[in-house]
Amino acid sequence: MAYAITQTCCNDASCVSVCPVNCIHPTPDEPDFGTTEMLYIDPATCIDCGACADACPVDAVRPADLLSGPERVYSELNRAHFADESPGTVWGAPRFPRSLPSAASAPRVAVVGTGPAAGYTVQSLLRSTDAEITVLDRAPLAGGLVRFGVAPDHPATKRIGDTFAGALRHPRVRVRLGVEIGGNLSHAELAAHHHAVIYAVGAEASKDLGIPGESLPGSLAATTVVRWYNGSPEVPEDAVDLAGERAVIVGNGNVALDIARILLSDPDELSDTPIAGRALAALRASKVREVVLLGRRGPEHAAYTRSEFLAMRELRGVTVHVDERGGESTAADPDSKAALLRGLPSGPVDLGFPPPEGKRLLLRFGSAPSAVLGEHGVRAVRVDGEDVPAGLFIRSIGCRGVPVPGVPFDAASGVIPNERGRVDAPGTYVVGWAKRGAHGGIGANRGCAAETVDTLIDDIVAGRLAEPARGPKDFERLLRGR
Repeated sequence: MAYAITQTCCNDASCVSVCPVNCIHPTPDEPDFGTTEMLYIDPATCIDCGACADACPVDAVRPADLLSGPERVYSELNRAHFADESPGTVWGAPRFPRSLPSAASAPRVAVVGTGPAAGYTVQSLLRSTDAEITVLDRAPLAGGLVRFGVAPDHPATKRIGDTFAGALRHPRVRVRLGVEIGGNLSHAELAAHHHAVIYAVGAEASKDLGIPGESLPGSLAATTVVRWYNGSPEVPEDAVDLAGERAVIVGNGNVALDIARILLSDPDELSDTPIAGRALAALRASKVREVVLLGRRGPEHAAYTRSEFLAMRELRGVTVHVDERGGESTAADPDSKAALLRGLPSGPVDLGFPPPEGKRLLLRFGSAPSAVLGEHGVRAVRVDGEDVPAGLFIRSIGCRGVPVPGVPFDAASGVIPNERGRVDAPGTYVVGWAKRGAHGGIGANRGCAAETVDTLIDDIVAGRLAEPARGPKDFERLLRGR
């Protein structure tokens, strides 16, 4: 029986490189790599060796015949991906890791950030160079998006943080936490002590809707809520008020689904996860019984992945209801996101009334909020001319980068302008969402990091990097002084 890839796939292609029969697709050489929601195993080609399961950093690969319960659907999803044509076992051209010439001296490199982009960057630097690496982060805890952005009930996904933590413990790596570039330390000071500085600072700013009442207490960015239930010390313990019976979330990506799922889950089932104690206590006392998920476009344009939505449908004790705007799902193409709504309860819902008994996720497509109402906090959300009573309003419509003082920044796109990771500032590079925008999951950072490190190696070989004005001991003294 073949293996199958399941919900927690992170798309970093570790499994692809170890498969002896090239049965996992799309590969990094194929045009749809990076755009598919997950990777898939061709059951007609798989030889059941299990190498992919051993290599997967998030435990997403399982024997298809051992899948049970809600996971059984992934056996069919893997098979259906190859329904039209099996790609066979033809390999692309081999790729070999870059390395510095033996005559090149070991560079001193600073990596700013400790999330997935930084983790893959450190791994690539250790593999391809003899660099002495200093990793810095503003937060007092390392982990970035893996620690503070992945939902606590996805422990397998969080497990990839273990591989990054291993790289941070390497003898050539020093980690300095609680250091803010532009606060405790300037970019110029950091650059003066290193041959190169690589920014892996992500996209921390939440996009705004620009509607009245958006700044009311109880109107929150999704990033705030996610960091709150993951225990970020940068978010106050009382940041999320769950005293109302209804919460409204605008957005229909995976983050919106994550928040809805956490708000509606049985707290007892979350108690064995790494959820923050403050969040678990708040959820035990929560009055929230209904979450309204507003999609500004139709269900066929939903941004959530099939795997995340299928998991939401199986959430115990929660009804998923589609209002009449989702009725077109019955005629949808089987491969469309709208087809995922088939079989769900549907029909018009009057949101002027309190939520029904039990817990419910209400999907409402083709709707956008026009105002958040209330005097001292959120009382209601105006949607399509209707005032929907709610005690919590969450915008989950994407993120954008924030400028690092002293580093070029494109305010329109929210990224650090770059060419293959090279920034127009001496010895400065960028990786991850700060490089390409806030899209792509954890695994997308692997290839992104390799590209930036390749560019850095090119610059070292070409002699483009200046010798640092100061040494490592000077840098340690500077940090202690700050």
